Amino acid sequence: MDQVFEIPEEPNVEPISSLEEDVIRGANPRFTFPFGILFSTFLYCGEAASALYMVRIYRKNSETYWMTYTFSFFMFSSIMVQLTLIFVHRDLAKDKPLSLFMHLILLGPVIRCLEAMIKYLTLWKKEGQEEPYVSLTRKKMLINGEEVLIEWEVGHSIRTLAMHRNAYKRMSQIQAFLGSVPQLTYQLYVTLISAEVPLGRVLIVFSLISVTYGATLCNMLAIQIKYDEYKIRLGPLEVLCITIWRTLEITSRLVILVLFSATLKLKAVPFLLLNFLIILFEPWVKFWRSGAQMPNNIEKNFSRVGTLVVLISVTVLYAGINFSCWSALQLKLADRDLVEKGQNWGHMGLHYSVRLIENVIMVLVFKFFGVKVLLNYCHSLIALQLIIAYLISIGFMLLFFQYLHPLRSLFTHNVVDYLHCVCSHRHPRGRVENSEPSADAEARQSIA
Repeated sequence: MDQVFEIPEEPNVEPISSLEEDVIRGANPRFTFPFGILFSTFLYCGEAASALYMVRIYRKNSETYWMTYTFSFFMFSSIMVQLTLIFVHRDLAKDKPLSLFMHLILLGPVIRCLEAMIKYLTLWKKEGQEEPYVSLTRKKMLINGEEVLIEWEVGHSIRTLAMHRNAYKRMSQIQAFLGSVPQLTYQLYVTLISAEVPLGRVLIVFSLISVTYGATLCNMLAIQIKYDEYKIRLGPLEVLCITIWRTLEITSRLVILVLFSATLKLKAVPFLLLNFLIILFEPWVKFWRSGAQMPNNIEKNFSRVGTLVVLISVTVLYAGINFSCWSALQLKLADRDLVEKGQNWGHMGLHYSVRLIENVIMVLVFKFFGVKVLLNYCHSLIALQLIIAYLISIGFMLLFFQYLHPLRSLFTHNVVDYLHCVCSHRHPRGRVENSEPSADAEARQSIA
């Protein structure tokens, strides 16, 4: 969404000599208003207010069971959000008692937002003044189809604002998939089985927006992590395509999960739990089978226990994302970066194939056994609409990777190549049989 600084489309650049390769001097970075930080803080406060309001309603109506789960989802995501901000900013090694206190009362995003706004206003007042730069930053960039290396100076204030933006992007991921998804799914489930929509439950629209925003950021962060050495710019059309893709994917997936759970109730818990555990332990099984050592350089100040805690937290987030949508990354615990940076089309195809089969099975269960769930609606029409919505989301995903990905020119193979490879593997015998007569014919012609 928002960027730390921008490089003009045709920057005033001047080549400088280098022993290794030509480097282009980029223009001075331009800082932008931190809309993403304000938006993430707004979603956090909105979700907290709606969750606490629903807890108050459940307590007033003596619905202890629903109140407990609502409050538990809120507390878990809030604590993880505070830990994420503390980890990114490395507050434990700093003397900031006010910030730690605000995190302790679960208001860390608010104080961080105020710090970011103060930093932005400071930059705005000093605009035009030269600031001693901290370091030189180099990024590759594709200009007119050619790869160039651009170098520019980054000041201390801009780097601090960049840290705030990166922290809030990761916070949005935690909030969306470890808080908003469980909360949204549970509140929709309660609404469906109770047939009541109190005013507070309407506020779960914050959760829906948070999930969509988090999933959209997930794609952008995945591109940045995979192509860390490149300066990436996403246009409005690319962002719109990602938003439509993720909105349809997550909405259809969560509605299917809610209808399936409302149909089978407690009988659905083993299926959903097994699904989540498979995703959770898959990276660890691959790690143990590889025989690799645990990476000890994730953070230089971390002990082995601290590294293990970080790996577990990342794995839980990875499982939470893949349970509701595609994570756009493949976790690799043996690597220092913790992710597989190659474009793994097989992993993406396997994920969507398995999820499509799961969704079809859950929709069929709802269609044939969900008589008491929605009496006034045609179950066949609902099931068909949900599957079509999920297929449309896959279509937008293929459209993005085939035509709108900012670095698609770097792909060794694109989506069409992968689909062609899959189809060719399905019909190898037919190709061999068809190729033999042509070879015989060519031999006869050569003899003649």
